[in-house]
Parts: sequence; C-alpha cells; structure tokens
Amino acid sequence: MKCKLFLLTCILTASVSFAQLNILTSFYPVYIMALNVAGGVPGVKVESLTLPSTGCLHDYSLTPMDMVKIERSSVFIINGLGMEQFLDRVIRRYPRTPVLTLSEKTDPIIKNGRVNPHIWLSIPLAKIEVRNLADGLSHLDPSHASLYRRNANQYIHKLDVLEEEMARELAFLKGESIMTFHEAFSYFAKAFSLREAGVILREHGAIPTPKDLAVLVAMVRREKVRALFVEPQYPQGAAELITRQTGVGVAVLDPAVTGSLSKDAYIDIMRQNMMTIKRVLGSNR
Repeated sequence: MKCKLFLLTCILTASVSFAQLNILTSFYPVYIMALNVAGGVPGVKVESLTLPSTGCLHDYSLTPMDMVKIERSSVFIINGLGMEQFLDRVIRRYPRTPVLTLSEKTDPIIKNGRVNPHIWLSIPLAKIEVRNLADGLSHLDPSHASLYRRNANQYIHKLDVLEEEMARELAFLKGESIMTFHEAFSYFAKAFSLREAGVILREHGAIPTPKDLAVLVAMVRREKVRALFVEPQYPQGAAELITRQTGVGVAVLDPAVTGSLSKDAYIDIMRQNMMTIKRVLGSNR
C-alpha cells in the first residue's frame, strides 16, 4: 500500500513547476543511481540524506539536520522494502513531500517471512530501480523527462555490459557454495547461480552465540565452503572464529553501501566483487 501511495503522490505533483528540483536520496546506492539519471540535468540538484560512509540504514536514526534536508527537498527517493525504517516518521511529518520508491515492480527475496531489501546487488533488479527512478522523475518534472530517460538508458546500457561480463567470468563457478556475512549477498548469489550455504549473521546487529558458531562451522564443512565472505563495513570477529576452526579463508565482498561519489562507483564495486570471487574460488579447483 505504501509503495502505491508514494507513486501516486509523484503523479499528482507532476504538474508542479520547480525553480530548482532538489532531489534527496536516502543512502549511498540510491544516490549513485540518482547521479546517473539526474546528474547534469539543468536546474536539478542531487543530494544524499546520509553520508556516503553511513552504510545500510537498518539502525539509522534521523537527526534534526536530516529533517531540515527532507523539508527542503522536492522529492525523497528511497530503496524501499523496509530499508528506510524511519520512513513512517517522515511521512507523518511531511505528508506533502513526494516519496519515490525504487523497489516498485521488483521481485524481492522473502525468507522466513522477512523481505530482503538489498535488491541493488542484483544487476537485473538494479536496472529496474534505475528505470523506476527515471519514470518517477519524468512524472514529477516532465519538462526534463527526455533527459532523465536518456540518462537512464545510457546507465542501463553500462549495467547490461557489466552483467554480461560478470555472467561470463563467473559461469565456471555455477553451483559453488559460498557463506557470506549477512543477507545482502543473497541477490548476488542468485543472479550468478552461486549457492548460498549460509550467512554468518541471521539478523542485522545480532551477535552469533557459541551454538550459532558451532552450526556455522558444521555447515562450512558439510557444504565444502572454501571461503567466508565478509563486508568492509562490519567487524570480522565471527568470521575469524569460524576460519580458525575450519581453516577456510576470509575474503571481502563490498555490498555497495559506501564508497566514492563517482557515477561509476557501483559498477567499479561490482566488478571488484567479481574479481575477488574469481580469485578466491577459482583457485585450487
């Protein structure tokens, strides 16, 4: 219901004229998409609510300065699927601020009744988000619709090339078992036919108990997992305990929630993830 409401809000405000369109994005991956779709369009400013070093928003609390940014924005662009848990507060306080949800028309992974919001780590779903972004901005700011759609098409072409390259380079690892830090890489694994044997953290912020660690150690051995993939934004203590007991190495995969402000940052991160997986899993086969 909320997503439909957000989309309807954008359509209803499509006739509004802006001296300057102030686009506010919720966090890093959404910001990079907005830079590619709206960057360089006359009279359009793209800003992120959170710093590029913030990471995922699971535990994020809005600050007074954040509320000022939202109040001054022409549209607030979010990933959705529960990633922005503070959103209800925003809607209550600023009911007239259009909210554009990029996860519309995607098919998220649902496990144990919980929706996995990290859809940008699937390139096909990231492309849907980019298309939704262009469509939403075109409704909101029709005078620049052709520019938004042109920019989106150009970026989607880059993502097409990236997807083809990664599928080709990782094809020989089809069915390989991996264990990741948390659920973010479920989409990555699905997109490239890797088998997700398990995750170190079942819930964000949870600390694995000794029983949890014993289960993970047994899983690593049973599934013949050859590497644990951690994330640069989080501590690696639990992974190090597992590797001490199993001898399995630890490597870093980046969930693209922090990084540079380059328009190609997402592409660069995903390509680096591809190279890491090839190097780690491609050896000793």
